[in-house]
Amino acid sequence: MAAFEFRALDTRGKQKKGVLEADSARAVRQQLRDRGWAPLEVSPTRERQQRSGITLGRGLSASDLALVTRQLATLIQSGIPVEQALSAIANQSEKPRIKSMMLAIRAKVLEGHTLAGSLSEFPSAFPHLYRATVAAGEHAGHMDLVLNRLADYTEARQEARQKIQLAAIYPVILTFVAIAIVIFLLTYVVPDIIEVFVRSGQELPALTEGLLVVSSFFVDWGWLLLLLLVAAGIGFRLALRRPSFRLRVHRQLLHIPFISRLIRGLNTARFASTVSILTTSGVPLVEAMRIAGEVLSNEYLKERIREATQSVSEGGSLKNALENTGYFPPMMIHMIGSGEASGELDQMLERTATHQENDLQGKISALVGLFEPLMLLVMGGVVLIIVLAIMLPIMNMSQLMG
Repeated sequence: MAAFEFRALDTRGKQKKGVLEADSARAVRQQLRDRGWAPLEVSPTRERQQRSGITLGRGLSASDLALVTRQLATLIQSGIPVEQALSAIANQSEKPRIKSMMLAIRAKVLEGHTLAGSLSEFPSAFPHLYRATVAAGEHAGHMDLVLNRLADYTEARQEARQKIQLAAIYPVILTFVAIAIVIFLLTYVVPDIIEVFVRSGQELPALTEGLLVVSSFFVDWGWLLLLLLVAAGIGFRLALRRPSFRLRVHRQLLHIPFISRLIRGLNTARFASTVSILTTSGVPLVEAMRIAGEVLSNEYLKERIREATQSVSEGGSLKNALENTGYFPPMMIHMIGSGEASGELDQMLERTATHQENDLQGKISALVGLFEPLMLLVMGGVVLIIVLAIMLPIMNMSQLMG
């Protein structure tokens, strides 16, 4: 049986969409007529994805992927066949896109394809790392263990991502609010107040004159400045599509103080945890390194990992290959070397990945904790300058009147 997406009109004339399983599109139309619905369109889910690239072409969110993986691991561990597990997940899901995806994968499995091969129909939803791990589990005959490990990995990644996002929400909001308040003061409040002193004909202090110049600039040219910033941002994003420019930018990011430590920590932890789960699942080390290198976010670091992978494929040690990149922390290098010497590389990779992720979260928490008082100090300093620029003419006027 295959999965088909349909559009139909119910007995009240309202359009309905959904997914049904049947041997053919004709059988789906008959099922719809049996319900009293008038079928408008029936198409296989796979063809729908290839034709539009919209309904099923998008990937799964990290939370959806973690949930689907955990459900699949739990059902298979309970002894339920893969095709029944996929059907149960499809029936359980309230999202039509996930339901369509699961039924399409189930149809491929029923045709005799492996689960990993069926997942490859949706590469945007199930990345190479995911499919390689599933394939290794199918080959070794330990699908339940591998899927549970993969579920732990995806859930840990989702939890770490949520922590970073939650930590970044407050500083971002604080920054935008601070900028908005300063712009409001400079464009609406300051000009009206200083206009009173200008009309009185008194000489303004240098600080007030400077603030008046800044205020006039924002009033007259603020829209142009905003337009230039938006254009620069769009131009930079377009330039990043060029591989050579993106490579240069990503290389520079690895050497900027503070930022480089976060980027290195994020990518090295992701590399270690990915290699760990792949090698533990039975994927050869060289293949695991190649897959893990592709999941990194920094293009220049990807290039260095490719060189390290080539070195290991030629007989070199993983410790020396990663040390030669120059971007992996010494603690990780020493732990990997110890794991290679003792034959416990998988455990050492997992341990060092956990250490790196904890260290990274600590750095992010410290950075956020430092940013908040720093932003308050900057905001307070700007407001103090504005208040002084307004108060100085008032004080001078009171002295003249006295």
